[in-house]
Amino acid sequence: MSNIKIFEDRKVRTEWNAEKEDWYFSVVDVVGILTDSPNPRKYWSVLKTRLKQEGSELATNCSQLKLQSADGKFYKTDVLDTKGILRLVQSIPSKKAEPFKMWLAQVGSERLDEIADPQKAIDRAIATYRDKGYPEEWITQRMMTIKTRKELTAEWQDKGITQEKDYAILTNEMTKAWSGLSVQEYKQLKGLKKENLRDNMTDIELVLNMLAEVTTTALSKQEQPTTFNESKKIAKKGGSIAKNTRTDIEANLGHSIISPINAKTKELLDTKNSKLLSDKDNK
Repeated sequence: MSNIKIFEDRKVRTEWNAEKEDWYFSVVDVVGILTDSPNPRKYWSVLKTRLKQEGSELATNCSQLKLQSADGKFYKTDVLDTKGILRLVQSIPSKKAEPFKMWLAQVGSERLDEIADPQKAIDRAIATYRDKGYPEEWITQRMMTIKTRKELTAEWQDKGITQEKDYAILTNEMTKAWSGLSVQEYKQLKGLKKENLRDNMTDIELVLNMLAEVTTTALSKQEQPTTFNESKKIAKKGGSIAKNTRTDIEANLGHSIISPINAKTKELLDTKNSKLLSDKDNK
């Protein structure tokens, strides 16, 4: 989930990592604030080289995420988690260092409040989706999928799976099993790039995806896998069970529920409206 945070009227591009429960911050945005440099990218490039020469782990711990630039396009951008940003602040002489640390703590505190009180996070998410114009029925389904997803990742963590790439592999196996498409293929069908796939699913797609996740969680708890490959087989099994439900639904509806509809036409994400597009496509 991407966000723009504001520090003293200056924008900081951030992204929340739900799996690690931590914010990632654009390094060049932070450097620009701390240094007031007319070219923060160059400043960061020079600083990063110096840090590497000094053997600092800060540069090597830097990740890259595709964040939206001023031209509206998404580019790979150096990011650091909260701990990394605090170390970065210590590496740059700046009169704004202390105010920025306090701001950073406030950003983290707000998110920690949401973690401690999930209702705050839910209320915030509902408000965000409403502001973006999603149908109320769709929002209800989306909130349920967030809950089931969190329960599934917690189960995977309990089985020793903690790497994001492993979550992606398991999710891909499960998605392909129930939908017939890999996550990437599904996103291509809907014309997506950076966007979140679930935020672009119809409510019936959300329900089937949720069924796959709930089933995978239940199977994992019952079968108690001890290896990644065993969890992979369970994810595929959970998705296959959801596929059986999908097949029954499609047999009764007379058309596929795997839809190219995306959030550009949010009103069509609601099943009673998306059927109109399905009728049109099937003529």
